[in-house]
Amino acid sequence: MKPIVQKYLLIPLDDTVVFPSMTVTLPLDTGDESRVLLVPRHEGAYAKVGTVAEVEDKGRLPGGAHVVTLTGLHRGLLHAAETRENGRLYVDVEERPDETPPPVKTRSLETEYRAVVEEILELRDADARIGQFLRSVVEPGALADTCAYSPDLTFEQRVRLLETVDVVERLELALSLQRERLAELQVRRRIRDDVESGAQAQQREYFLRKQLESIRKELGEDDGSVVDEYRRKIDDADMPDEVREQAERELGRLERMGDASPETQMIRTYLDWLLAVPWGDTSDERLDPKLAREILDADHAGLQDVKERIVEYLAVRKLRQERGIEEDKRSGAILTLIGPPGTGKTSIGESIARALNREFVRMSLGGVRDEAEIRGHRRTYIGALPGRLVRALRDAGTMNPVIMLDEVDKVGADWRGDPSAALLEVLDPAQNHSFRDHYLDVELDLSQVVFIATGNVAETIPGPLLDRMEVIRFDGYTVDEKVAIARGYLWPRQRERNGLREDEVEISDELFATIVAEYTREAGVRQLARELGKLLRKTATRIAGGDANPPLAVDDALVRDALGRQRFWQESAERTAVPGVATGLAVTGTGGDVLFVEATRMDGEERLTLTGQLGDVMKESAQIALSWVRAHADELGLSPDDVRGHSFHLHVPAGAIPKDGPSAGITMTTALASLLTQRPVKHTVGMTGEVTLQGRVLPIGGLKQKVLAAHAAGLTEVIIPERNRADLDDVPQDVREAMTFHPVLSVDEVLELALEPAQDHALQAA
Repeated sequence: MKPIVQKYLLIPLDDTVVFPSMTVTLPLDTGDESRVLLVPRHEGAYAKVGTVAEVEDKGRLPGGAHVVTLTGLHRGLLHAAETRENGRLYVDVEERPDETPPPVKTRSLETEYRAVVEEILELRDADARIGQFLRSVVEPGALADTCAYSPDLTFEQRVRLLETVDVVERLELALSLQRERLAELQVRRRIRDDVESGAQAQQREYFLRKQLESIRKELGEDDGSVVDEYRRKIDDADMPDEVREQAERELGRLERMGDASPETQMIRTYLDWLLAVPWGDTSDERLDPKLAREILDADHAGLQDVKERIVEYLAVRKLRQERGIEEDKRSGAILTLIGPPGTGKTSIGESIARALNREFVRMSLGGVRDEAEIRGHRRTYIGALPGRLVRALRDAGTMNPVIMLDEVDKVGADWRGDPSAALLEVLDPAQNHSFRDHYLDVELDLSQVVFIATGNVAETIPGPLLDRMEVIRFDGYTVDEKVAIARGYLWPRQRERNGLREDEVEISDELFATIVAEYTREAGVRQLARELGKLLRKTATRIAGGDANPPLAVDDALVRDALGRQRFWQESAERTAVPGVATGLAVTGTGGDVLFVEATRMDGEERLTLTGQLGDVMKESAQIALSWVRAHADELGLSPDDVRGHSFHLHVPAGAIPKDGPSAGITMTTALASLLTQRPVKHTVGMTGEVTLQGRVLPIGGLKQKVLAAHAAGLTEVIIPERNRADLDDVPQDVREAMTFHPVLSVDEVLELALEPAQDHALQAA
């Protein structure tokens, strides 16, 4: 169908858009025209589409000006040609009345459009008549044009809607614009509701507090305002001058802000923490070295080095006080107890606190990776808290407690900082008298605190931190010490836990020794405590079930029934019965241990195979051992064919456990020499030492732990480096008397002491 083109008088509308079906009254004279074209105009630019409007009425204003009432009919497209007649502007217009599209294209759009507009009207609390008007519009084009009635549409959006001639596209555009309005209104409503609910909550809290104050006044219980209460607490606290000034500054801010300020709670929390620190409160220290030694001896068997160091600390403090020597804030004692688990490192802290008559607080540092755990968070962060040291002082209630820094060797580090760096200031006697927590932001005097750190190994403690510590080694207990601990401490404790009285069950020291030797193989006594608990549970079950009458004497049969089969044997004789196996001594994170180094020889390419999860240092020791044996084949009575044209394999069970360290050098050398000379290693001999290519035996560490492990494994002789001879003083007297020690300087001495004599072996083989 050919479009209809008419010539109409053009009426420009500045920043105004009139849509079809709208009625407007304009101050102008249309002459004799019955229809005109209303075109939006902005800054001299006309829209591409206007509205063909019909003149409904004409008139004059009291001043004589013309006025006309127009009603929009349909859209019209402006053509380029335009003419002027009688001083007026005319334009050719292609009339474009709305075409009704098939319902299948518009039904879903109409439904959604009506729903969105209904929700907008509900959010605006609009007049119900507007909704009725919307429901009365049935034509899809006219329905889309109702979007123009929205006061939120911009001039550009209205022009865009007018220029969309296609009804389906116009309906889609109108729906998009109404969705934007709905989303904006929903956000506004949510913000308004949140603000109103917050204001109502504040008003409600304000009125309730005022009512509470009035009630207290009527009852004569008026204690004054919150500010007055904080002021009294600050006056009563024995704060240093700097801390008091900080507290009064924050109190002044609180007083100026009032209860309605969002910072009020933050300031109150800060003041609460500031007041929670026990400023000036200290325990009355008991400086009695003899009494302290009695308490330590009563609580713990062995650990002589630790007890002597604590007694020395008390003796020095006592002399300084008695002689009027001013306390030196830079002379704090930072004891660090290093040793395997279960040796009593943590529990001795409580005994030290009891001996000193101080409060005891334990801080577990295992796995701590955030520096703020030590120094605290800055108050600008949400949920900020002081560090653990401030919390420890609060829990202790005094400024001079004993603080146990447990598992200090397991402190980590990541993007949140390095806690060990913060501990440098805490543990340094030259700095900790002025420690500054980030949250409190005031100086804390930690010089009166007795810090005791614990760890399993010293190697994982950072060097600068370890430099500030006084390390005391916990090398484990002998069998006799374990029996004494079991009798005096573990057995009574486990008996009470299992509901048994002292007169209901008895056990001999011989059975204690059996349990220690056959069911535990540890440096400490933790596994021993578990085994005794298992035994007493079995005993309690028999007594409670009526199968036995107290007093019940524990015998070997009951031990086997409760604990099962024997778990550990004296296997050195069996393992070293064949040539190529040597017994070495090592130190692990759980204490000393016995390692059996096995060697074998195979025909083929000359190479060395190492198994058993060995570290780089042990691999180098194995290479050195093989090189030494090959270089000294003549001295060992070997032919060149014995060491050439063969591959060797060294294995250190158990393969699932990583092992490293230089102290297995002489053990690997002995195993290879035993294999090649076919002389077995004496089953009573264990050894430890580092070896060089020249055959020198160099010193090692952890001698005491290794000797205790050898003693527990049934060995009676230990070969050690000559330069470790002085370390034998650390070995308990009963162990030194039960064993023979051979300090050596060279591998030749080791082989002479460790290998069975050649003639004896030949006779045995025959």
